[in-house]
Amino acid sequence: MLVMLGMLAVFYGIVIFILYRTQQRTTPSFNEYSVGGRSYGPWYVAMCYVNSWWPGATFIAFFGLAAGSGVFGFYGLAYSILGVAMMYFMATRAWRWGARYNLRSQPDLLGLRFDSRPVKVVASVIGIVSLFPWVVLGMQAFGEIFQYASGGSWSVTACLVIGLAVIVIRQYWTVRMGMRGLIMTDAFQGIVAYVFSAVLCVFLLSGLGGGPISFATLAELPREILQVPGDGGQYGPLYLFSLIFTGVVGSLCWPTSFQRIYTASGVRTVKAATVRTVLISGVFYTLLMLLGIAATSMPEVAAQPQAGWFTIMETYGGTWLLGLGLTIVFAASMGHIDGSVQVCGLQIANDLVDSEKRKLSDAQLTSIAKSSMIVFMALAGVVAYLTFNLDRLQLLAQISYQGIVQLAVPLFLGVFWRGGNRHGALAGMLSGFGVAMVLTIIYPDDIAVLGSITGGIIGLAVNLVVFLVVSAATGTSAEEKARVDAMFEVARNPVRVSDPAPTFVPQPADG
Repeated sequence: MLVMLGMLAVFYGIVIFILYRTQQRTTPSFNEYSVGGRSYGPWYVAMCYVNSWWPGATFIAFFGLAAGSGVFGFYGLAYSILGVAMMYFMATRAWRWGARYNLRSQPDLLGLRFDSRPVKVVASVIGIVSLFPWVVLGMQAFGEIFQYASGGSWSVTACLVIGLAVIVIRQYWTVRMGMRGLIMTDAFQGIVAYVFSAVLCVFLLSGLGGGPISFATLAELPREILQVPGDGGQYGPLYLFSLIFTGVVGSLCWPTSFQRIYTASGVRTVKAATVRTVLISGVFYTLLMLLGIAATSMPEVAAQPQAGWFTIMETYGGTWLLGLGLTIVFAASMGHIDGSVQVCGLQIANDLVDSEKRKLSDAQLTSIAKSSMIVFMALAGVVAYLTFNLDRLQLLAQISYQGIVQLAVPLFLGVFWRGGNRHGALAGMLSGFGVAMVLTIIYPDDIAVLGSITGGIIGLAVNLVVFLVVSAATGTSAEEKARVDAMFEVARNPVRVSDPAPTFVPQPADG
């Protein structure tokens, strides 16, 4: 127990040391606090993106999926790679608009594109509400880590309280430093979580040291391990499509993912970071899933797939390797919670509290963002404690994923198409989010009578139809068309961070 707790303490101490050494001695502006002054290079942006995308649950839930169901676990790789690739194509307009109009969040962009504060507010609320369950699950994962580290000798309550205390202390630095506090540690946390785990998977699968599984094990697996849902069994033919499609669309709708665009120093940096993110994610996740699939041959893993990662570590290398496995999950969980809390605090201050009628100073915005992070984290901690043993919390996580994709219609159409208006964007998001939540509550997994499609996709279809119909019915004025044309014209030319926002002067309509 002391060895494993000691390894976690060393890792935690290094993170705090990095934060202490890199903290700013002067008071940052809100632009520096929220997006790091748009100054970071491709490796920093890539590691920050990877940390915000792969939580500690990847080593528990997704690994358990591969260890319990075989190649089905690879669906996470399919949607993640395709989704990240979309960032490459959105980079030019999203970053140039961000730099020229001083955008700090995803709802900021939607509010600007449709010239509507209600659109901005609704988009921000959807993002914050959807992120909340994942922060709760992340805090509960910390409790599980300390249960393993203590060898089961600590009570569930004690482990959860210790886990909450650890992340609360860590969040002091996120609250104090904002985006800078995330990026400076994401590089270290990412190396431990994803590079170390990839190397560890290769070592375990190589068969060195007489381990229980290897690459050769993959050639001897039974046929059912190589089947995916919809290829027979209880799910219909649209189930796997629904999961991958929702994941691809949703990957850029998460506020944590989109905000990485605004931390980059330029369009080329975003694109270079995208390539690095795909490389890191592809190698790490592929090796993790191969290890999980090979582990289906271990009876103790088959009995408890969700604990498979820890079972393999302990079986193969005893206390020291289990300690390393716990530290890897610890690093991934910490990075994910950091990113979620930071972006929620930013959006509460920037999108919900600040407005044209109640314009706040940089100091006020920073203060509100810090206070919001503390309140958000406290609420998540209380819910994590109260629901630690409730299985239905996973339902909230599924609802959040089906809900977050409803931002896709105004976001993707708004960036790539000059049509649509504020009324369509607002009505589409509200109707799509409502339909998705109701259907996901009634059918938390799939809708069997519709070929196992999920509620989020139906909500997305409703969202799209409402957006187009309402936009066509309400029309767009000549002034609004000119404003949107001016925005797209801005995106055609290079923009420097210091370039001032252009002033739009309405022109009289012809005739």
